[in-house]
Amino acid sequence: MYIQEDIRHLTQFVFVVKVLERYFFMNKTNINKITITAICIALCVVLPYVFHFIPNAGQLFSPMHIPVLLCGLVTGPLYGLATGVFGPLLSSLLTGMPPTAFLPNMMIELALYGLIAGLMMRIVHTGKLYLDILISLIVAMLLGRVFIGIVIWLFLSQGDYGISAWFAAYFTGSIPGIIAHIIIIPIVTLALIRANLVPNKYEKSTK
Repeated sequence: MYIQEDIRHLTQFVFVVKVLERYFFMNKTNINKITITAICIALCVVLPYVFHFIPNAGQLFSPMHIPVLLCGLVTGPLYGLATGVFGPLLSSLLTGMPPTAFLPNMMIELALYGLIAGLMMRIVHTGKLYLDILISLIVAMLLGRVFIGIVIWLFLSQGDYGISAWFAAYFTGSIPGIIAHIIIIPIVTLALIRANLVPNKYEKSTK
């Protein structure tokens, strides 16, 4: 009687361990996503530091946007959101970029980019992976800018923040970065997916 009960408990324990190994510890996809997210957070520290040697490069090229958008597109909305929050926070703590006064804006803005990019990759299904990535990227860049503008206007400004200031900060002053992001990010995203580091959402339908 006791032996049978012990065997049953042992079997249940083994089953639970196997489930945990499968979905958490031994899931290669999750490990890859966590690894990519960690690298992207590190890039949020490294890239602004590198671009710091170019005058006004932060506004012109928005280097911290690259790893956040990339992470959202490749790993999904939650990982992208996490990168958007912890990337600028870690960069500010280690390098002072962004300065503390601008940190809340940056964290909200980048979190929105990562979240929206990941959500759009789940929503958009054109049948062509590159086109999905490009559409998701552009929508994330647009909606992220719109939402952060609304947040600043409602909560973070002193009442003197208008459309002209928002447009100058997020569009006119960052045209080189916008163009660079649209060219570079889809190429890198596609390369990571084709390297099987993360699942290709069209993989099943093409087999």
